[in-house]
Amino acid sequence: MSPRTKVMRGQYWINALLLDEIILEIFRHLDSKHTRDACSLVCKRWLSLERLGRTTLRIGVSGNPEFFIHLHSTRFPNIKTIHIDERLSIPLPSQLGRKRRKCTNESPAGSSDLKLHGVFQEDMSEAEQFDSCSFSDLGLITIGDQFPALERLSLFWCSNVSSLGLVSLSHKCSLLKSLDLQGCYVGDGGLAAIGRCSKQLQELNLRFCEGLSDVGLVELAEGCSNSLKSLGVAACAKITDKSLVAVGSHCKSLETLSVDSEFIYNDGVLAIAEGCPLLKVLKLQCINVTDDALIAVGKYCSSLEALALYKRFTDRGLCAIGAGCEMLKNLTLRDCYFLSDQGLGSIATGCKELTHLEINGCLNIGTMGLEAIGRSCTRLTELALSYCQRIGANALHEIGKGCKFLEVLHLVHCSSIGDDAICSLAMGCTNLRKLHIHRCYEVGNRGIMAIGENCKSLADLSLKFCERVGDEALVSIAQCHSLQTLNVSGCHQIGDAGIIAIARGCPDLSHLDVSMLQNLGDMALAELGEGCPALKEIVISQCRQVTDVGLSHLVRHCAMLESCHAVYCPGVTAAGIATLVSHCPNMTKVLVEKWKVSETTKRRTGSVISYLCIDL
Repeated sequence: MSPRTKVMRGQYWINALLLDEIILEIFRHLDSKHTRDACSLVCKRWLSLERLGRTTLRIGVSGNPEFFIHLHSTRFPNIKTIHIDERLSIPLPSQLGRKRRKCTNESPAGSSDLKLHGVFQEDMSEAEQFDSCSFSDLGLITIGDQFPALERLSLFWCSNVSSLGLVSLSHKCSLLKSLDLQGCYVGDGGLAAIGRCSKQLQELNLRFCEGLSDVGLVELAEGCSNSLKSLGVAACAKITDKSLVAVGSHCKSLETLSVDSEFIYNDGVLAIAEGCPLLKVLKLQCINVTDDALIAVGKYCSSLEALALYKRFTDRGLCAIGAGCEMLKNLTLRDCYFLSDQGLGSIATGCKELTHLEINGCLNIGTMGLEAIGRSCTRLTELALSYCQRIGANALHEIGKGCKFLEVLHLVHCSSIGDDAICSLAMGCTNLRKLHIHRCYEVGNRGIMAIGENCKSLADLSLKFCERVGDEALVSIAQCHSLQTLNVSGCHQIGDAGIIAIARGCPDLSHLDVSMLQNLGDMALAELGEGCPALKEIVISQCRQVTDVGLSHLVRHCAMLESCHAVYCPGVTAAGIATLVSHCPNMTKVLVEKWKVSETTKRRTGSVISYLCIDL
C-alpha cells in the first residue's frame, strides 16, 4: 500500500478505497445476523450499506407495531421478507410501571421509545391494553405503503388482522410470492383480494384460519392458478372438498399440499391427484380420507417425493404408493394402526430412492417390514421409530448391513430393541452423526460402547431414561471428538467418571443435559469447565450432589454459556446463582427456584432469570 494513503490514528485508512459493491459482498458472505451487526459498527458508511443489503425483518408484537414498521422502513428500504409473530413481545421494563402513558397508533416520528415497549394508561382494561398493542389492519396498511416490493409475509397468530388489511395489502404488494396467515382471523374477502391482485403468489399457509370458507379459497385458486405451488390448510372447519376440487382444477403447478382437517374427504384429494401431476409433497392428517385417495395419488402423482399419512390408511393404499411413486424419498407414518409389514414391504420394493423414514405408533408394523427397507433402500439417511413394540433386533441388523449412508437414528419406546441391535447398526452405519434413544430399557453399555468405537463422526447423542447406560458407555463415547450435544437425563448409573471422560475427549461440546443424575458431583462440573470452553447450554436440574463449588468452577472457563437450568439442586444457593450470572456475559436464561435469587442478582440480571412455576 502506498505511504501516501490517508492515515488515521497511526493506521492506514483503507476504507475510502473500498467500493460499495465490495463492502456489500462482504456482508453477503457473513452467515449470522450477530456477525453482520458487529461489522456494521465499523463506521456510518458500513452501517448504511448493511441496512441497504438487509432483506428480512422480524417483529415481535408489542407497544406500537405500526410505528415500529414505519421506523424500520426508512432504515431498511430493500426489505423483501417480513415475519410478524404475535407470540413474541418486548417485556415492559419494571421501572416504567409507575409512569404510564397511552400507546396510540398515530405516533409521530419523534415519539419516545417508551411507546415501543407498550406503556398504558392506568384506567385501561387488560383487553384494551392488549388490543392497543396488537398487530392490526393498520399494520398491514403500513406494510403496503412502506414495502411495495415485499415478496414474503408471515403473520403468526395476529388475531386483530382482518380482511380489510389484507385487501389493502393485496393492492399495494402485487409482487407477493409467499403468505403465511397462521392463526389469523381473516375472512373470505381478504383471501379473494389476494387471488385477484397477487398473481405471483406461490406459497399459502392457512393453518388455524377459522374465519375462512370455501368461498375465499376457491376465488384464490382461480386467481393464482398459474403460480400457486404450495398450500397448507389446518383446522379450518368451513373449508371442504369444494376448495380442494377448485385447487385441483385450476392450480396445475401445485407441488406441496398439507391438509389437517376432519372436513376433507376423498373427493378433494382425488381432485388434487388427478389435477396436479407435479405434486411432490403430500401431508394428510384427515380421518375421513381413505385408501381410495392414496390409490389415485399412486396412479397420477409419479413425481411424489414426500408423503405423510395419519390414522385410517391400510396396506392397500400404501401398496399403491409403492407401485406408482418410485421417486418417493421421505415417508412418515403416524398412528396408522391398520398398516402392516406388507405395506412397508411394498414401499421397499417400489421406492428405492427412500432417504427418510418415520414410523410412529404403527403397532402392526414389525421386524419383517423394516428388514425389507434395510435390504432395498440403500440410500436411507434418516430413520425414526417411535412406539414400535414389534420391531426387533433383526430389523436394525438389516439396516446396518444395507444402509451404509444412515446418519440419523431416533428410537423412542422401542421395547424389543436392545444392545445386539445397536451393535449391529454401529458396525454397519459408521457415518452416524445423530443418535437419539429414549426410554429403550433394553439398551445398555454394550450397545453404546459399540457406537463410540465405530461412529467417530457422532455429533449429537441423546439417551434419555436409558437406565442401563452407565459411565462405561460414556468413556467409549468420549472417542467421538466431534460430539457437540449430549443428553443423558435420567440415566441414573452415570456419574462423575462418565462426564469427566466426555469433558476430556469432546472439546466441542456445546449442549449438555445431565439432569436427574444422582451420582454427579462437583468434580464433573470442574472438568467440564476445563475441557469444554464452547459449552453454551447446560441442564443440571435435580443433581443433588452439585454445589456452588462445582458451578463456580464451571463458569470460570465457560464464558460462552448462554443457558443454565438448575432446579431442585439443594447444594446450589443464591451465592452460586449470583456467581453464575456474573461470570457469563452471554447468559440469556437461568431457570431456578425463586427463593435462590437475591435482590442484588434481580437488579443486575433480572431479565435472564426464569422461575420454576410450582403454584399450579
